[in-house]
Amino acid sequence: MTSSFSKTLEQISNDNPLKNSLLYQLSQMDEERQSYFKTSWPKIAPQRRREIMQALVEIGEHNFEVVFTPVFKLGLEDTEAEVRAAAIHGLWEEENPAFMRRFIQLLEQDSSPEVRPAAAIALGRFVYLGEVDQLDIAQADLAKNSLLAVIYRKDEPLEVRRRAVESVAYSSDEAINRIIEAAYYDEAELMQISAIFAMGRSADHRWLPRILTELDSSVAAMRFEAARACGELEASKAVTKLIQLINEDEDLEVQEMAIWALGHIGGNEARHALELCVNHEVPALALAAKESLDELNLFGDSLELLDFDDDLDDEDDLDNYDD
Repeated sequence: MTSSFSKTLEQISNDNPLKNSLLYQLSQMDEERQSYFKTSWPKIAPQRRREIMQALVEIGEHNFEVVFTPVFKLGLEDTEAEVRAAAIHGLWEEENPAFMRRFIQLLEQDSSPEVRPAAAIALGRFVYLGEVDQLDIAQADLAKNSLLAVIYRKDEPLEVRRRAVESVAYSSDEAINRIIEAAYYDEAELMQISAIFAMGRSADHRWLPRILTELDSSVAAMRFEAARACGELEASKAVTKLIQLINEDEDLEVQEMAIWALGHIGGNEARHALELCVNHEVPALALAAKESLDELNLFGDSLELLDFDDDLDDEDDLDNYDD
């Protein structure tokens, strides 16, 4: 073990402000360093472990070249719930079924109200991988069935159940539509919001009438998720309303999501609105518009040869969905 890495861990472990330059040295560790880190990690104070893990998650979200997988894997077994939850978030790109099985264990057995929702969110990736034939269906079903078990247990905490609804929405199983429908009419507002999220994730254009309606919701979080769902479904009928949200909504996050959605929908009207927004007086909106335009330029405007919106002009179409 090199003395430099030992010194790095000492600096990371002390009470001084964390430096990203030091944390980057935890990326792509060789076996010797991994072994030393594994021995040293439990000796670090709990609060410091929480800070380190959260900082690594944030670095990983902005830099796709770093590899902190061994650190996050160790974090899954930490005694601190916040560390376990952060470690799950850090592994959001992992496709190894071994991690899926650990997430299932955490969802079913962990006692923390922070860890179980995080595990439910993480399992959504494996449901998706099964749907696109990148994971054996039997393996994907393990994730799906674990999520369904949570959803059907009414005594489960709301946060766990709603995250499970969001994740299982990737499944094309007919039963999932009924779950999303029930979530939309749930008495809990947070569950209703998750239902809109799930509608977008389902890739099913039959949900569009309800999604479009929620763009006018009095609840900012609902408008946010409705805008996201419009982008996921490339809903051309939403473009005019999304532009209105950018210009008039009082919530910055809703405005940013409307911009993101326009970038996914594409078309001349959306592109023109984004081009105007690049010069917005609010820097965050100008940046969001630039990023959406960059995505349009990279992938091209959405093909509008098939307009699913025209098939669903009112709620009756959706009400007859299961007939």
